[in-house]
Amino acid sequence: MSNDAIEAAVFRRLLAHLDGRKDVQNIELMTLAGFCRNCLSKWYVAEAAEQGESVDLDYARELVYGIPYKDWKSQFQTEATPEQLAAFEAANSSG
Repeated sequence: MSNDAIEAAVFRRLLAHLDGRKDVQNIELMTLAGFCRNCLSKWYVAEAAEQGESVDLDYARELVYGIPYKDWKSQFQTEATPEQLAAFEAANSSG
C-alpha cells in the first residue's frame, strides 16, 4: 500500500470518527486541537488548488460533514456557551 493510500484511509477514518462525535462542537475542537471540521474543509480546497484542481468549499464541506453544511449546522451545531467562548479566547490569546 502506498503512503497516499494509507493517508487517504487515515483521512477517511478521521472523518468517520468526527461523524460519530457530532456532540463535539467545532469551537471545542478549535480550543483543544487548533482545528475543526471547517478547517479540514478549507485545507481540502487549498490542497486541491496546490494540486492544480479547483474544488468548491461547499463540496469540500459536504465531504467533511457527510451532509450539506447548512443541514449539519441546523441539526447538530449548538450556540456556543459562555464557557466555550471563554476557553476559546483563553486558548487563542497572545497574552
